[in-house]
Amino acid sequence: MSNRMPSPDRSRIAGFDPQIQPVLPSAPLPLLPPECLCLDAIREAFRQPVDWQVEPLFAQAFVPGGDSYARARQAAVLMPLVQRETGLNVLFTRRADHLHHHAGQISFPGGRIESTDSGPVAAAIRETHEEIGVEQRFVQVIGMQPTLLTTTQFLMTPVVGELLPGFRLRPDEAEVAEVFEVPLAVLMDPGLHVLHRMETSLGHGRCYFAIRWQSHFIWGATAILIRNFYHFLAAARGIRAPGAGDGVRVVR
Repeated sequence: MSNRMPSPDRSRIAGFDPQIQPVLPSAPLPLLPPECLCLDAIREAFRQPVDWQVEPLFAQAFVPGGDSYARARQAAVLMPLVQRETGLNVLFTRRADHLHHHAGQISFPGGRIESTDSGPVAAAIRETHEEIGVEQRFVQVIGMQPTLLTTTQFLMTPVVGELLPGFRLRPDEAEVAEVFEVPLAVLMDPGLHVLHRMETSLGHGRCYFAIRWQSHFIWGATAILIRNFYHFLAAARGIRAPGAGDGVRVVR
């Protein structure tokens, strides 16, 4: 469900097009049963201890240390779940093309944690209101996911929350080009998680996951967080997935 007419994503960074980079094989993962893709099951998963691991290809980015960690800027994003008649959806934004960071890319609403924020949850809720106009009273926090150190030096903490019925969208046109929803069942289908490889100007190979839905190309940090959410829900259901390859450099 889109707030505006969709247009092709213009995901371009450093002079390369992430949509046309070579595709690499990745280990097949099992599908999640439909019953674990509902709000009650997700709430229950966060209420109980879950023994799980982040996406193996990006494990080092979730355990940052040293100078990279010290210099990173704290940030938070909201992974907004929306209940529709057809099932559970996830809300995304397409960032305005003129922004300095991740222009034109698909992302969750969010941004830097300010000194006035009490923590990642407060920052994610505040940024969601500032970016797309959803008031705090319509955000019901469910839980948090592991913090990711991005290549742009942000320590990004994902907050999972439900957008309660009655919320209204008022996107900030200076930051947001489009607001749209994707069915959670689509995002949690690991067969749609495509692993790409790019070559940097220094000749180093890097990889990233991407998910294509309609005209939208979801990749980078957002795709990693989606992939992680799959691993979390799978582990909460007792589904053990085979690990992905080790030792591959990644781009976020």
